[in-house]
Amino acid sequence: MRTAPDIAVVMRTLADSTRRALFERIVATGEVTVGVLTGAATVSQPAVSQHLRALREAGLVAERRDGRNVHYRAEAHGLAPLVDWLGVYGLFWRERFANLEKLLQEIDHESPDRRRDNPRHRRRRRAAARS
Repeated sequence: MRTAPDIAVVMRTLADSTRRALFERIVATGEVTVGVLTGAATVSQPAVSQHLRALREAGLVAERRDGRNVHYRAEAHGLAPLVDWLGVYGLFWRERFANLEKLLQEIDHESPDRRRDNPRHRRRRRAAARS
């Protein structure tokens, strides 16, 4: 059984727009042959094959041979490092948004006297008065 690839390998592999488009086509189709991918691609068949090799080596796609045809399908575990990495930053941003929401609620519940004494509000009132 293959282990999940490194996040750098996955990101580097999907950084190429042609390769990413091929991967997205494979994901959308489920399983597709090289011939179908080549017909829809803007690059040559050898280039498609090189991109497919890079996707396969990164663990993003798997191949199934059926006579002379090679079928490609997306490998769910291939994106695991990327999902894990995004999960860490998802937690980071959820915490930041929770803190922002708390701060905004405190500002909304602040007494009008305290708002009047706040320098930011004084500047706004002065600017509005000049208009």
